[in-house]
Formats: sequence, C-alpha cells, structure tokens
Amino acid sequence: MSEFLLMAGRAVFSFLVLFTLARILGKKQISHLTFFDYVVGIVIGDMASTIAIDKSLKVTHGLIGLAVFTLLSLIIGYGAVKSFKFREIVESSPVILVKDGKIMEKTLLKQRMTFDDLLNGLRIKGVFNVSEVELAMMETNGEISVLKKSEYDALTPKDIGLSVEEDHGPSLVIVDGVILEKHLTYLGYTKEWLLQELEKQGAKSSEDVFLAQLESNGSIYVDLYNDKKDAQNNNNDQQEKQKPNLAIKLRRLQAELERTAFQTKDTHAKKMYFSQSKEMETIIKRLNPYLTE
Repeated sequence: MSEFLLMAGRAVFSFLVLFTLARILGKKQISHLTFFDYVVGIVIGDMASTIAIDKSLKVTHGLIGLAVFTLLSLIIGYGAVKSFKFREIVESSPVILVKDGKIMEKTLLKQRMTFDDLLNGLRIKGVFNVSEVELAMMETNGEISVLKKSEYDALTPKDIGLSVEEDHGPSLVIVDGVILEKHLTYLGYTKEWLLQELEKQGAKSSEDVFLAQLESNGSIYVDLYNDKKDAQNNNNDQQEKQKPNLAIKLRRLQAELERTAFQTKDTHAKKMYFSQSKEMETIIKRLNPYLTE
C-alpha cells in the first residue's frame, strides 16, 4: 500500500472515530461550554489528528488513549450531574460581579476580569449603566447574566393590566416554493386562503415564493425569488393595507386604557390610565391624516 493511501486511510479512520466520540460525549452549544468541556474537546481533537498524521504512532495505541480520555470525561460529567460538590470542583460555580448597583472588585480580581470586560458583558445584555443592575453573575461558561432593578425593567402589557392575544409563534408555510400543508392544517388555514394571500403580495403561485411565514395575528411574511424587482412595490402595497389596521389597533388600545381606568379602584392607577388614554388620543389625532390617505 502506498504511503498516500495509508495516510488517507488513517485520516478517514481518525475522522470516524472522532465523530463517534463526539456523539458519545453529547451535544452542547459552544456558548454553553465550560472550561472543562473546552479543554476536553481540544485534547481529544489533538489526539485524533495525531493518529491521522503520525506514522510512528500505532493506531491501536492512539485508540486506547482516546478511549481512556473519553471514558474519564464521561465519568467526570456523570459525577458532576449527580453531585453538587463534585460539580463545584470540576466546573466551579456562578459568582456575583455586581450586586445592588455595586461592583464586587475582589471578585473581578479573582476572576481576572477588567472593568472593561464587565462593562462589555453588561452592554451585550442591554445595560449601559451599572446603577441599573440589581444582580450580575458570571456563569460557569463565562457568560454574564444580568437582572435589572425593577424600576428599570421594560413595561409589559401585564404591568398595566392589558390583555394580549395568545401568540402561537411564527410558522413556516412555504419553503422553496413548496407549501407545507400539514402546518397550514394544524394552524387552521386552507391552501386556497394561502394562495389568495400570496397573490395580494405579488406572487402568482407558490413557486414564486422562496419562503413564507405565518404570524400569530394571521399576517404573512413573504419572500419572493424576484425580490429586487418587486420588493419596492410589494412593500408600498403592504404598507397601504396595514394603515387601516393600525388605526383600528390604536383606537382599541385607547378604549382598553379607558376601560381599565374605570375598572380599577386604585386612585393613582386610575389617573395614570386616564392620562395615558388622553396621550393616546393626541397621538391618534396626529397620525390620523396619514392613516386615512
């Protein structure tokens, strides 16, 4: 056997072994890897590559090394799942970096983090002011989790007593020109209805559509194959069709605020809802000329 074929065979064999071991060790997103997982992955990959290119190493010896290392990794992983104390030794535990707006300088030093590292992690989570942080923790995978103080949290419909429609989440109904009829049936729509909606957005048939996604409110996002030609016209048409719906939604929101104001017994809340209702009415008056064109 020529040297070329021998190296190619070892490479293929090493690849198959590495693939098998990766499946045995299990799947985990890169962002969720702990330091231990990261080191294990590097070592196993290095051992597999050595089997592929190092002719002085017997394949059986390399396999024994990979098997032992994989077995030890599985044992340690199992122990980390079963024992909290063992998991702390192997993976450490989350640490507090910021508490009640105060930076834990000693913890930063222990974790070998700079102030810039901390601020960068907070900005990724949408926090630009340390004083807004109730709790910031570094997880075992190095990611920073942030809990904002309640006064800086985003306002939700539940906070102001508004009810929202149930959202089933977006669902694909066409992929590469093929209608996913099972999805349509599950969501309670028909193929004929879908084709009518596609026609409104400039598609003659489903074959003109690269991707179509059905939203929970019944609207459809359509991406055509000839986007460059029809995108501007379709966007303009869609915007015109959405104007009446937007006006109706704004009126409903104003009516909901007034209804909540009448129902609540809290004087402060009643004033707040009435004030928001008046502000909404002002906004509607300003937008009305544009929505009724």
